[in-house]
Amino acid sequence: MAQPFIIGITGGSGSGKTTFIRQLREGIPADKVCLLSMDDYYVPRERQEVDDRGIYNFDRPASIHRKEFVRDLKLLMAGETVHRREYVFNNELAEARMLTFRPAPVIIVEGLFVFHYKELRKLLDLKIFLHAKDNLKVVRRIKRDRVERNYPLDDVLYRYEHHVLPAYEKYVQPHKERADLIVNNNTDFNMGLAVVHAFVEKMIER
Repeated sequence: MAQPFIIGITGGSGSGKTTFIRQLREGIPADKVCLLSMDDYYVPRERQEVDDRGIYNFDRPASIHRKEFVRDLKLLMAGETVHRREYVFNNELAEARMLTFRPAPVIIVEGLFVFHYKELRKLLDLKIFLHAKDNLKVVRRIKRDRVERNYPLDDVLYRYEHHVLPAYEKYVQPHKERADLIVNNNTDFNMGLAVVHAFVEKMIER
């Protein structure tokens, strides 16, 4: 198996990373692209840091199993299959599944700290940054956390102001200049998506 092409995708919470990746994979055979998301590598809640109000802060580099994420990416790059239990963000209504990640010609790694972790950044062949205005990101964050993660509105807003936004400004935005491609998602990301989709297809055909 040829060395896979590694694409790193990051951006602030609510910038549209999940939707962008889902649409990017449409029309591409499932066995040709593997997605490894940091969402499945969170440290258990009881081991997360809490703030002055006793609220767990999931928006720190230390909130992710960093070594395990890099380890599993390297296993995929070496042609090995990876198994990991899904992280359901403490949503009592969701049932965790066992996820299987298989080697593929193109591997997409996604998450807030994809560019921040130096050892991970070195493994990336293409770095993509999803950008959106702050007011749009907070609205998208509210919709996602209320529907998918069963979080109360007050909790979502508090976390955004005290955890999400400060983390973005400290750990995500400073790495924007490292990106090979910046995709704006204030209105839509259709043009950027088309460019990346064509590129991925080309990488698969190598």
